[in-house]
Amino acid sequence: MDRNFDRGLVEIGDGTFAWLQPDGSWGWSNAGLITGDGASLLVDTLFDLRLTRNMLDGMAALTANCPIGTLVNTHSNGDHTFGNQLLDGAEIVATEACAQEFFDVPADAIAAMIETDYGDPVVNEFLRAAFGPFEFGGIVMTPPTRTFNDSLSLSVGGRTVELIEVGPAHTDGDLLAYVPDTKTVYTGDILFIYGTPIVWAGPYANWISACDRIVELDVETVVPGHGPVTDKQGARMVKDYLEFVHREASARHAAGMSASDAVHDIDLGDFADWSDSERLVVNVQAVYAELDPDAELPPIPELLVGMAHYARR
Repeated sequence: MDRNFDRGLVEIGDGTFAWLQPDGSWGWSNAGLITGDGASLLVDTLFDLRLTRNMLDGMAALTANCPIGTLVNTHSNGDHTFGNQLLDGAEIVATEACAQEFFDVPADAIAAMIETDYGDPVVNEFLRAAFGPFEFGGIVMTPPTRTFNDSLSLSVGGRTVELIEVGPAHTDGDLLAYVPDTKTVYTGDILFIYGTPIVWAGPYANWISACDRIVELDVETVVPGHGPVTDKQGARMVKDYLEFVHREASARHAAGMSASDAVHDIDLGDFADWSDSERLVVNVQAVYAELDPDAELPPIPELLVGMAHYARR
């Protein structure tokens, strides 16, 4: 797989497209378009209104005669939902769990996070580098209008799109959008390709099972939530990373090491050159939370501090 990929619209099958945003790091997510006879379905919007408008303009020639009547949100994170308001009149479909956590991190909270002085230049610099390129003004949180559990089959201009719930994993409400007739699946943030996954929800076993589910599908083309278009090997790579972190963190937990010490003790080896390696801070904490039934992930501000300093190590 080529780590270099171009920005914009790519046709990946007959009437199926990916909208890609290099380099796939914080906030630079992918989306998808599935066109049928007189109707289209959009998979995810982008992190702000400007980016989403540009994407919709880039798709306009395709959607002129088959307007977007359905928007699927693969999960609740803002880089996949903050442009929802621009799909006026479209049905917005997501899992019930996605709808329940939809307002947990609104756009104005991210804007405030960037503007806050944390009294630590390392943290300030990290947050502004990660989220500063995006414009969070004017965003109206626009939640799903139709929800489901387990699975849902949609018809889009005579084409079938199968929605498969695989969360909780990255978030509580993750889903896959599978297009059988072009052997294509849009994975949302179940897959980060050459970028480090981040386990906001877990458990790890669910996410690993989601990777296995992708491999089991009759697919040739896999559109990740971040990074270049891939195939089943991309799912295997992410599974390998998750199993590696869970194994390494579990061993250090058993040895009595703190989560913070474990993070700095783990040698990422083959995964060291993946972008955003600082997410290991969250991922190790997620393992420790699984192993301690009464434990929870630390508050997000604490995790951000840890990631900022890991990134500067």
